[in-house]
Amino acid sequence: MIEWRDAAILLAVRRHGETSVIIDTLTQAHGRCAGVVRGGTSRKIAPHLQPGAQLDVTWKARLEDHLGSFTIEPVRSRAGAVMQDRLALAGLQAVTSVLTRVLAEREPMEDQYHAAATLLDLMIATPAWPLAYLRWEVALLDALGYGLDLTACAVTGVRDGLVYISPKSGRAVSAQGAGDWADRLLPLPPCLLPGGEGSDADIAAALHTTGVFLEKAAGDRGLPDARRRLIDALARQSS
Repeated sequence: MIEWRDAAILLAVRRHGETSVIIDTLTQAHGRCAGVVRGGTSRKIAPHLQPGAQLDVTWKARLEDHLGSFTIEPVRSRAGAVMQDRLALAGLQAVTSVLTRVLAEREPMEDQYHAAATLLDLMIATPAWPLAYLRWEVALLDALGYGLDLTACAVTGVRDGLVYISPKSGRAVSAQGAGDWADRLLPLPPCLLPGGEGSDADIAAALHTTGVFLEKAAGDRGLPDARRRLIDALARQSS
């Protein structure tokens, strides 16, 4: 019997049989891990199984590659804290669903666990979190091997006037360096640059750009609708 205990962020829940559920989690030390929660549809347990929830979990299985089962201890709910804030709720759903799509199972990613927990808590604490969400996606891309290089133009080497990103290399390109290829490049909103700021509409535009690279990380699974809903909500709020 294999057993371990860890801190976890709940990413997704799906029904399993009549009374159980399968939960997908991002754990601190064991990465993204799924398991069965017996009695997960009960009135006692179900209210605690909302995406974004912070849990203490114990995972057990006969063999390492088995699905295994979880015993959970609720730490705190996050969905309840943002339920009255549509934008923050959209953000929470985007974070949990994106992680479900792009992270490999059982690959330890402690930095990403802490980054996600910090971002989810920020959504509760301040309405200024959308820029932090964009920064989180950029850092996530870097961790997944699809990092953006926005330090200098890939063609000319200049560090100023960067307005495009190559969809192939993820490197920045200046207007001069783009030349006749400009229509094949992605826009580089200033808020994507280190220290850059922008409105919610600017952030939404930047998320269209980061989404191109997240699509590569997600592969056949594709990006979740929850992320598109967040982008739409940011664009609406800005207008």
